[in-house]
Amino acid sequence: MTRWLAVAVSASAFALIAWSQTDDLRRVNIESFDYAWKTIRDKYWDPKIGGLDWEAVRDRLRPRMEKVRTPEEARAVLEEMLATLKQSHFAILPNETALNVSGEGGPGTLGIDVRVIGHQALVTAVAPESPAAQAGVQTGWDVSRVDSTAIPPIIATLDKAYAESTLRELTLSRAVEQHLEGGIGQAVTVAFLDGVDRPEERRLKFAPPPGVPTKFGYLPEMYVSFDSKRVAGEIGYFRLNVFLEPAKVMDAFGKAVSSCADCRGFILDIRGNPGGIGAMAMGLAGWFVNKSGERLGTLYLRNSTLNFVIYPRAETFNGPLAILVDGASASTSEILAGGLQDLGRAHIVGSRTAGAALPSVIEMLPNGDGFQYAVANYISEGGNVLEGHGVIPDTPAPPNREALLRHEDSALNAAIDWIDRQGKK
Repeated sequence: MTRWLAVAVSASAFALIAWSQTDDLRRVNIESFDYAWKTIRDKYWDPKIGGLDWEAVRDRLRPRMEKVRTPEEARAVLEEMLATLKQSHFAILPNETALNVSGEGGPGTLGIDVRVIGHQALVTAVAPESPAAQAGVQTGWDVSRVDSTAIPPIIATLDKAYAESTLRELTLSRAVEQHLEGGIGQAVTVAFLDGVDRPEERRLKFAPPPGVPTKFGYLPEMYVSFDSKRVAGEIGYFRLNVFLEPAKVMDAFGKAVSSCADCRGFILDIRGNPGGIGAMAMGLAGWFVNKSGERLGTLYLRNSTLNFVIYPRAETFNGPLAILVDGASASTSEILAGGLQDLGRAHIVGSRTAGAALPSVIEMLPNGDGFQYAVANYISEGGNVLEGHGVIPDTPAPPNREALLRHEDSALNAAIDWIDRQGKK
């Protein structure tokens, strides 16, 4: 009897704890929903929220939030609410305890870039000495499967929703890349189709990423990497993967431009760069604009405006400037490329950008998740709305499989050709 009573009391205690945890989860999820809904109501740059009935959105979704039982279900409700806005830079970011890509040694890399071109997930770059390079992975190969996950159905499903969207390449490519993430030391089996569509399978182990590790708000740890060199003789080249770590990036960029005073042209490669700190766009632009008072564009907040004014450096580079972009270039990348294009100071080469240019902030919700929301609309100096439209290249040079299989970079070659033509005028 005593033993049974002890078990019964313990079971009751566990039931009470479980009820309490469920009650607490319900409470913080409702608080998170209310916080996100009110933030958008009060801070969205257009008080009318584009004509959307925001009260009706709350009335439809809040009862569902009251019934969710897991963090995943709560995120789904919040994401559905944000999706009604049909804007970029509104997102729910799972707290890091819910993320499972870091492993014991932090987030790793396989050393490949992937873009969805047509309906294929093609390898567009292989980093030297990376796990992929050492395993013989080639540009132009088509990623067909990652472990047990087939890639073509993912592309087909998302393509229906994003077929007419400027976000197509960014969204589909990220969906594939998420399956190519893992912690340092972990391994994954990747199946490819080579240049003649023969199956190739590689077991790849994640290695430490190149660059500088950095934290930005509630985002997961990222690595900032850049590359500076000369191409085609005396043409400067600088590649940047994300607009973070301003002190290190601006110093390296300044040295790259200063050392290129006698170059016959300069190429800034921001393909795949998702953005970051918006003010860095003004800092980089200052190396190429020698007239004071020029602007990249203007932020329109609910009650004020903010101009992206360029402050020229003491010595600017005044030669031909080409900027490489693609469908995964977003946010700050679009502000920089679009603004300099409007000013007639840069020739844009590559593919149409993502059209995701809204400035945003990230806060923590009561349930521990990050909440990203846009605080302003952005209009480039030429009056172009970048959100949903993107930056249109002056010279289209999208990646294609034939060139990739020949290890050729179509956009880089097009930029070099354009710079060569400027010297002959």
